[in-house]
Amino acid sequence: MNPTHHPVTETPLRFWHRNAMVERHHVPPDRTLLDLLREDLRLTATKEGCGAGDCGACTVVVAEAVDGRLQYRAVNSCIKPAHAIDGLALWTAADLAQLDGTLHPVQRAMVTCHGSQCGFCTPGFVMSLFALYQRSVAQGQHVDTHSAHQALSGNLCRCTGYRPIVQAACQMQAQSTHAVDEAPIVAALAALSASPGADQNYQRPATLKALLQARAHHPQAQLIAGATDAGLWLTQGLRRMPQIIDLTRVAELRRVETYPQHIAIGAAVNLQDAFEALAFERPVIAPFGERFAGWPVRQSGTLGGNVANGSPIGDSMPLLIALGAQVVLMAWRTERGQGRAVHRHVPLEKFYTGYRKNLLAADEVLAWIVVPRPDPERNPGEWLGAYKVSKRQEDDISAVCLAVQLHTTDGRITGVRIGAGGVAATPARAVQTEAALIGQVWNEATLKKAQVTLQQEFSPLSDLRASADYRRQMLGQLLHRAWLESTGHSNVRLEALA
Repeated sequence: MNPTHHPVTETPLRFWHRNAMVERHHVPPDRTLLDLLREDLRLTATKEGCGAGDCGACTVVVAEAVDGRLQYRAVNSCIKPAHAIDGLALWTAADLAQLDGTLHPVQRAMVTCHGSQCGFCTPGFVMSLFALYQRSVAQGQHVDTHSAHQALSGNLCRCTGYRPIVQAACQMQAQSTHAVDEAPIVAALAALSASPGADQNYQRPATLKALLQARAHHPQAQLIAGATDAGLWLTQGLRRMPQIIDLTRVAELRRVETYPQHIAIGAAVNLQDAFEALAFERPVIAPFGERFAGWPVRQSGTLGGNVANGSPIGDSMPLLIALGAQVVLMAWRTERGQGRAVHRHVPLEKFYTGYRKNLLAADEVLAWIVVPRPDPERNPGEWLGAYKVSKRQEDDISAVCLAVQLHTTDGRITGVRIGAGGVAATPARAVQTEAALIGQVWNEATLKKAQVTLQQEFSPLSDLRASADYRRQMLGQLLHRAWLESTGHSNVRLEALA
């Protein structure tokens, strides 16, 4: 990217790295963190692989100060805007060993277990393990095979060397411990947050009011959160974003709030935390959430961003539609000389107006996703199933997605909601199939009629992921799977067989 093609930023980019504050001036708002590291700072330990957030070779670790401690996240630097790490701490693979050359426990475990082969992907694996190490030490948890696979789910090894890398993950805690001296880092980050910049080209509002006012004044600016999709517009679509509003620092939108009838997930809550909140009362959502993407994407991307983006093959929307979710849209409007925040609630299935189009006005922001909680008294007999068909079991986007919420009483369907993805221009609700099911006895005859209705309700397209006929077939098969599971058949899921 040529910085002369962009407006000059008004404030420097500042972050902690290698025991000092780094300050860079005139960084374009759409420059990626990977380009900043490799091209501007010459920190070439971070590798460029796919440029799409898929392979994990570019993984780095960032940390922010929360309640006097650091919270660590592994992120894909290839799709992360450089300005998104302003006010954070950063580690690359070259920063783990001590000054005298003593290796970090993660590095020693990789050496002991022969975890590196060609070595190109190794820096990314090491950084994912470093984030896992820091989290496990802070939480006093033991790293087992499952947690290792989760932490490494965003890293690909072309030499198929996963077994020794997983072994290294499980053994790194047995090495002599290495504690990050967090106190000076937390103090330095606190000093930065006390003097935030006011960059008009890359704005990071800290409050909801400031966000809404920024949006009102700059409706043409690109809104981003985790940028796991917007980053692809930069690296794959070669789009330019001369002005960005980043909502990930808005305090009100970083929370999950629980109310008697619903939970409200802020638009800046990352996907991992959002799925954990949804799975708290509906555990079946947990394995579905784990298949959403690799760990770095789930730690960076947000549920609000996924919903606002509105991809017809996005995984979260069919589930949220089946759960009866609504979105809260907010704006800052001036009436009679007085400015105030206004909001409106929209059922998620009515939010989309066409392919990647929605009801958001130019000055509006998607602020919350509101999801009803289970209510055994008002709606007894709830059953939920969420299914994803993709070419790979892990770290792949859907060809077809189906989510089914049923309420039954004495074997008869008293309530039903069905969300579908990959079968229309937008995430969709299967209202015709719901009408065919409501009031019916949930038996095989009802299932077969509903399968026909569901397959006829949508007209999917053929593309690289699947043909239209395959998608229609999968709709019927996934509904059959829902019937098998909801009526007590065992060994329906791959997880059960494993």
